[in-house]
Amino acid sequence: MKLLLKSAALFAVSALLSCSRTEVVYLSDFLKDGQAQTDAMPAIRLALEECRKSHASELVLPEGVLRIRPEHAYEKYQFISNNNESLKRIAFDLEGMENFTVSGNDTELLFTGFISPFSLENGKNLKIKDISIDYTRTFHSEGIIENRGNGFLDIRFPEDYHCNIINGCLYFTDDEGTTYNYSNLLEFDTQRREPAFHVWDFWLSKQTVCAERIDGNLIRIKRKDLTGTPGNTLVFGAAARYNPAFFISDCSGVTIENVNIYHCGGMGVIGQRSRDIELLDVDVVPAPGSGRMISITADATHFVNCAGYIRMIGCTFCNQKDDATNIHGLYMAVDELMAPDKAVLKWRNSGQYGVDFIKPGMRVEIVDNNTVGTFCHAAVKDVERLNKLTTVVTFEEPLPEGVRKDMVVAADEEYPDVLIKDCHMASNRARGLLLGSRGRIVIEDNYFHIAGAAILFEGDGNYWFEQSGVRDVVIRNNVFENGNYGCPGWGAACIAVGTRIPDLDGPECYHRNILVENNTFRVFDPRILNLYSVDSLTFRNNRIEMTDDYEPDGSANEKFVYHHCKNIDIEQ
Repeated sequence: MKLLLKSAALFAVSALLSCSRTEVVYLSDFLKDGQAQTDAMPAIRLALEECRKSHASELVLPEGVLRIRPEHAYEKYQFISNNNESLKRIAFDLEGMENFTVSGNDTELLFTGFISPFSLENGKNLKIKDISIDYTRTFHSEGIIENRGNGFLDIRFPEDYHCNIINGCLYFTDDEGTTYNYSNLLEFDTQRREPAFHVWDFWLSKQTVCAERIDGNLIRIKRKDLTGTPGNTLVFGAAARYNPAFFISDCSGVTIENVNIYHCGGMGVIGQRSRDIELLDVDVVPAPGSGRMISITADATHFVNCAGYIRMIGCTFCNQKDDATNIHGLYMAVDELMAPDKAVLKWRNSGQYGVDFIKPGMRVEIVDNNTVGTFCHAAVKDVERLNKLTTVVTFEEPLPEGVRKDMVVAADEEYPDVLIKDCHMASNRARGLLLGSRGRIVIEDNYFHIAGAAILFEGDGNYWFEQSGVRDVVIRNNVFENGNYGCPGWGAACIAVGTRIPDLDGPECYHRNILVENNTFRVFDPRILNLYSVDSLTFRNNRIEMTDDYEPDGSANEKFVYHHCKNIDIEQ
């Protein structure tokens, strides 16, 4: 009898839980008439609240276009690595959610103003699929150069770029008066739809230029060192990176699938302190039919202090305003030694402020910032965060003699395995892949047409403060086509190592074990490899084909250059 009563009770509880759980929530059930065309944000909030309350496994979006504005959005202050900290408005705040999917029906999410599409924090097994992301007004501005004179360019902007001349300076706004600041100028070849040949960035200290209105949206900008070719496109780069499309922090198991990121005000996908991230058929490209030169305002993807795996398969990263990806750890600098077992650490790169990564129990490496060699390892006992710049760390044991101010500290535990396969990367500013994980990295079956280096290995303890030092890299079956046509500072070869090491008398090379095989290099610029502080690289079974698609400047003609390296095996 007791067994029967117990079974009946369990059945009743199971039935109750089953009744309280809604497997699928449909956004269309929360949309009032006309909201999809004006502002779907109130309905999104109601739908997400229902998902949390009922422990739903999926939120399904309707097909068509959903307009989303910031007035009713979620709000929180966020520190996002390599983007700008700020109080942000967020459309889909998925913090703390587990085993949850946002499914579109080829839905276009059309945002207005400074609002971030997706924020994923402290979640597990999250998936976003079958959507497109775009904005009614881009965070950058772009126009066609119509005329060039001594110290001026005449630029014609599309009608939807509102140009205001205030006190002799050019400002951009949208229909509602929101200002879109800019900090740099970069010329793009309108016909080729890529950065202009050997062009340089113009950086603006005051985030504006002197200007006068010639006629309507034909604006004359004035600066003594301005250059440009009539018919080309001049891009006014966004002054800050406030609104990435996907912010992933402290998550495990995130998949983004069949997603188009046509625009956003920051990086396309930025992941920090997370593990097991997969991008499948994610396209970062200018919106079809928009006529825009630029897709998004910064890196297509970026991953910081991640673990497990990072996979990007079948993706397209084109015309973004910075690299296709950057994968690395972070260095904090030793600012003061308070005791033999206690150090004050500070961030030296403003793009890292507030992005904490040191935790009790963690193993860290303490690195000589001059040689970028590991000086010692230590276990963390206690962490006291004073503010966004400063953290006090107590170690399990006293630090060895020789640890000093300006050495840098990084996590030395699990590093992500990286797979980038069947991806197309082209026509963006700067570089392709910046690789800094010490896990296994496989780069295969991709296409590169990059203005600078297609693949770059970096890492330094004095400028960017980005931990790198690869240990196991395979680069195979890729096509590298006509790279290094942009700014000469964006890369010294198709595959380059740009590590900043002030003192080359360190104990060991920073990067190790790189295999480059079965690739095709179709190039007008003969520079294939430029290596620095590498131990063990093999280059074999690769094909090099010279083209005349661009006019070489004759400044460099060596295929293979390497300094302070050992065990380099190049087969031609």
